[in-house]
Amino acid sequence: MRKEGTIVRWDDAKGFGFIRSGGSAQDVFVHARDFRSGADGSPRKGMRVHFDEIHVGGKGPRAMAVQPVGMQATPARGDPARTPLQARKPAARSRSGSPASGARWVLPLMAAYALALAWLVWQRQVPWWVPGASCLLNLLTFFAYWQDKYAAQQGRWRIREDTLHLWSLAGGWGGAWFAQQVLRHKSVKGSFRATYAATVLLHCAGVAAAWWFWRPAR
Repeated sequence: MRKEGTIVRWDDAKGFGFIRSGGSAQDVFVHARDFRSGADGSPRKGMRVHFDEIHVGGKGPRAMAVQPVGMQATPARGDPARTPLQARKPAARSRSGSPASGARWVLPLMAAYALALAWLVWQRQVPWWVPGASCLLNLLTFFAYWQDKYAAQQGRWRIREDTLHLWSLAGGWGGAWFAQQVLRHKSVKGSFRATYAATVLLHCAGVAAAWWFWRPAR
């Protein structure tokens, strides 16, 4: 059943917000890709909209097929005549293995990093527990991304982007990359991805420098 409400919160940078409706028990999450733009332009705080409310996986309510009040019906998702906003959003989402995802340089770097750690352990230049600690750190980083996405969907307190970058800088950059691709979280925002790439390079450079200065004398 179609409902009517008002957008009470909207984050244009992240592309989501919340709708308040008298027919809903709580504010309804809405993503930019589910918004059908019209003469009123992009979604914004205070805009009156019509929407379909759904509940998926025990999470809070989510709005689908959202459009401004008074706007004529628009083509359904997947129709060639979709509005520019709808057509642009899916195309901007990075896919694992695509150039936008960074897979062409991240995956080879992951493989080289793992081989280097294995070789250093074999040569007894680093303790045996280091690879295990690295895996644990990456799992914790993945969990941090999942927690942040869940908080965003529920309208709860978010993890700061700087904190997510610190996880990557500490060595969890592999887990961060997989979280971006699997969870579709922080995988589009250009400034975040640029900083993420910097943390990867800084971490690898720092590890290489530490090994060079403290390597056993021959």
